[in-house]
Amino acid sequence: MPSPKLSPDLFHPQLLSEQVALITGGRSGIGYHTAELFCRLGAQVVIASRDEEKLIQARDQLREASPLAQVEAFSCDIRESEAISQLADYIESRFSRLDILVNNAGGQFPSLAENLSDRGWNAVINNNLNGTFFVTREMGRRFFLSKGGGVVVNVIAGIMRGFPGMAHTGAARAGVENLTKTLAQEWAREGVRLNCVAPGIIASSGLDTYPKPIREVLDQATESIPFGRLGESAEVANTICFLASELSSYISGTTLYVDGAQHLNYDNLGLVNAIKKMMSAQR
Repeated sequence: MPSPKLSPDLFHPQLLSEQVALITGGRSGIGYHTAELFCRLGAQVVIASRDEEKLIQARDQLREASPLAQVEAFSCDIRESEAISQLADYIESRFSRLDILVNNAGGQFPSLAENLSDRGWNAVINNNLNGTFFVTREMGRRFFLSKGGGVVVNVIAGIMRGFPGMAHTGAARAGVENLTKTLAQEWAREGVRLNCVAPGIIASSGLDTYPKPIREVLDQATESIPFGRLGESAEVANTICFLASELSSYISGTTLYVDGAQHLNYDNLGLVNAIKKMMSAQR
């Protein structure tokens, strides 16, 4: 199946006009493409990440691509409540409001569950689950619950049938999905909507960070993904934009899979087998 043309023309050019959006993990990949789309649709955007140098580079690229957009960057470790509070202070001083939160920051690494160290497990849980909660709680208190509503979109992963080879991030993302359902109910009467986007295997530079045997599995993935290709970051960004906008005004507490039907028909043990093969070769 061919990849479709991806363009902000899919949306009204002022769809997010006067909206203020915070995108964590906004310096690259899905986060960056989401920020780029938001800028083109009229939003004022703050991107956040730990790597300040690369974050500033991303901000400058976004400003160059959308000269009329207001784009700011703030270095923040989402695992630290004090840092998140400082980020909220910055948004309040700069914009006095926040309308959209995209929790995109996260990270993981392939590993069999029995080989996961306490440190490795805690690092991923702390970043992907705790960090998402800490940011959502702070922005909820400071902006959404006190100022009449808002939208949260959480980027998770394809966890419908478990996540063999990445038990740590599977558990963290499942926690985020349940948190989303919970807060969608608790905060509904305050006008806050929360949803998840679950990307499949997305073609991006991030795939290059995995060892060769893992990359080979990912390269072969198109054979078993029903659509016959990998996804693109812009396709995930389109879905995030839909959920962040008034186009989805009566949708909350749900998860949209952006994976070419991968969650319905895919060999979930491919990654596990690749890890075992790699470990055998190292003995």
